[in-house]
Amino acid sequence: MKQQKGLFGDDSTPWEQDDAQTGLVASVVMPTGPEQPFDYLVPDEMVGEILPGRRVYVPLGRSNRRVMAYCVAIERKEYGSRKLKYVLGALDQQTLLSSHMLKMTQWLAEYYLASWGQVLEAVIPAAVRGNAGTREVTLLSVPSEVAARLASIKLSEKQQKVMVTLAAASKPMTPGDLAEKCGCTQAPISTLRKKKLIQSEVRRVSHAHFDDLDIEREPAKTLSETQQSALKVIFDQVRAPEPKPILLHGVTGSGKTEVYIQAIQHVIDQGKQAIVLVPEISLTPQTKQRFASRFDRIAVLHSHMSDVERHWQWKRIASGIVNVVVGARSAVFAPTPQLGMIVLDEEHDTSFKQDSMPRYHAREVAAKRAEYEKVPLILGTATPSLETFYHAQQGHYELISMPNRIGNRPLPAVRTVDMRYDKTASFRGAISRQLYQSMKRTLEQDGQIILLLNRRGHSTHIQCPKCGEVVACPHCELPLTHHITDGSTVCHYCDYRSTVPTVCPQPTCRYSGIRFSGIGTQKLEQEVRAKFGSYPIIRMDSDTMRKPGSHEAALERFRNREVKILVGTQMIAKGLDFPNVTLVGVINADTALHFPDVRAGERTFQLITQVAGRTGRGDLGGEVLVQTLSPDSPAIEAATRHDYALFAEHELPARRDFQMTPFAHMVRIIARGPKQTAVELFMQEVAAQIAQFAEQRSAEIWLQGPAPAPIEKLRGNYRFHLLLHSEDRHVMRAAVLHCREKIAVPDDVLWVADVDPIDMM
Repeated sequence: MKQQKGLFGDDSTPWEQDDAQTGLVASVVMPTGPEQPFDYLVPDEMVGEILPGRRVYVPLGRSNRRVMAYCVAIERKEYGSRKLKYVLGALDQQTLLSSHMLKMTQWLAEYYLASWGQVLEAVIPAAVRGNAGTREVTLLSVPSEVAARLASIKLSEKQQKVMVTLAAASKPMTPGDLAEKCGCTQAPISTLRKKKLIQSEVRRVSHAHFDDLDIEREPAKTLSETQQSALKVIFDQVRAPEPKPILLHGVTGSGKTEVYIQAIQHVIDQGKQAIVLVPEISLTPQTKQRFASRFDRIAVLHSHMSDVERHWQWKRIASGIVNVVVGARSAVFAPTPQLGMIVLDEEHDTSFKQDSMPRYHAREVAAKRAEYEKVPLILGTATPSLETFYHAQQGHYELISMPNRIGNRPLPAVRTVDMRYDKTASFRGAISRQLYQSMKRTLEQDGQIILLLNRRGHSTHIQCPKCGEVVACPHCELPLTHHITDGSTVCHYCDYRSTVPTVCPQPTCRYSGIRFSGIGTQKLEQEVRAKFGSYPIIRMDSDTMRKPGSHEAALERFRNREVKILVGTQMIAKGLDFPNVTLVGVINADTALHFPDVRAGERTFQLITQVAGRTGRGDLGGEVLVQTLSPDSPAIEAATRHDYALFAEHELPARRDFQMTPFAHMVRIIARGPKQTAVELFMQEVAAQIAQFAEQRSAEIWLQGPAPAPIEKLRGNYRFHLLLHSEDRHVMRAAVLHCREKIAVPDDVLWVADVDPIDMM
């Protein structure tokens, strides 16, 4: 069969070129499927449209299936005798990723063992990829050569009016707008288009707009000597050709935010932009308010935004009109064309780590982006992660200490309540005798109270006292939590729900005296209302804060002192500034202390220190009561003293002895599947392959496991994990890639490698 002549003047198909030896070649990566880059020729008529950082359509495979891909490089080069196909077309009219961002996403893919295309899909929000809030419109204009001879063209009166109106317009017009302006129907416009006197172009335009909050502006605050010294160090790094990351280690209430703001003002004065990352959505409204009171153009990015609003903000940022971007983890990818500074507030927070592919940590990504764009990165916290603190000790980060609160206000006194000895009959429940008396006194003095309990629900354990049967999730085999508000039992891992049992679910028992034990925030709220019912109370956890704007509304009520007692989970433990809070109670400081996790002590120390910092920020002072069954724990003891150095002095040697982070890199491999034996055998093969690889390379890779994961069954799948740690990150990465190549994965087994794991459960 004779081949038809191609569209590009050769005898090949439109997507192939056999004889050319050089050409403009686009390198593309796919969001799914093959992980390696592919080369395609750029047709002459598409030069200038196909650019790095844009999406394109390309033919793939023998069937030349039309697929979307990301263009990551363009180069005119020799490609030898390879038969390269042609790019089919451009999907984007604007570049989505700068050269710096492309370089960073390539690093991110390599570091976190993900495909480059997968990373690009994560970096560019779905709202942007889907052009949310835009529509296609036809825009009309008069070609210049037609406009020059318009007076000599014979036209009807209506056609003449259309042509004169359109030629005089400062920008192209839609057919509807043109018809309305000329007071005519579409008929004369259509006739002129057919005669080629009017040219048309289909373009995608935005129809979204969101008004910024009208927030009263505030003047810059006078800095203390410590703040001025901190700002000087930051300015030095702004001027440095290769800025070092900065650890701003300041106790709660030391004025770190004002230092951020004045440092950002400095880079804005130079015509640049800043990104400010905060860990919790509950902090975003307050942080936005602080920054909006000092800067003109603020953009906010977080998960509770609609797709239309996210796309609108993304375009504003990319245009360069935004001064400051405030957001959660993914805001680290904001498309700022003139980036001047990145700030990571509460840098220790675990929510900066993504729990799905690609499993990146915003702190590491921010550090790499700052390195590529040669801008300073400020990591601010009262309780640095041990990784960051160790980097500062080693001189890799610039360390700024702010050991005192503004106005030299004292840090709140922290006392532990040993719950092993507080079991008097009249004070059974979540609130100890000491905490009750302190709450009573605080309320009488018109103060406000924060109570922290990092457990949702009402009762965390439902059990039959007769046969011992525990009411558990059928998919995860974990105890269900009783939620009293809707009378359900819920699995907090897979969201399985059922009605509350009135009798033992065991068919051979059916005992009616089923027991509810354990304390969640719902039960704590109930107890507080029973003891202090005359005072307004609000609960903040993921069950009550589901609606958009609910965080902001709840915190506004507390800020305005409409609410006296705030009960909540860890979302209330950090970053909030309420001067009238004079008492903080930590209901159960041991919640995470005994988890099988290398960071269990670190998280406990951070949580107590952070929530303690919510009090004593005004002239009224404050106190903190920490209820615990482990008052002698080094983490709790250091937290009660506000002594980070004491905690690090105890924790770092233990980490060094066991070759754990920050003294070694870590990778956690997790496999899951419906058959326990298949998952276990697969993980044993992974461990054997890694051990063999390390022996062949004479590399030191320490293995822990494989073993059942602490949460052994989740969503119907059995889970095993294996922990690798080594001083050489590259050899560990090579070992994991070796396993991917060598091991045949059973059809019903899935496995992932989590680099720098945070969650060990």
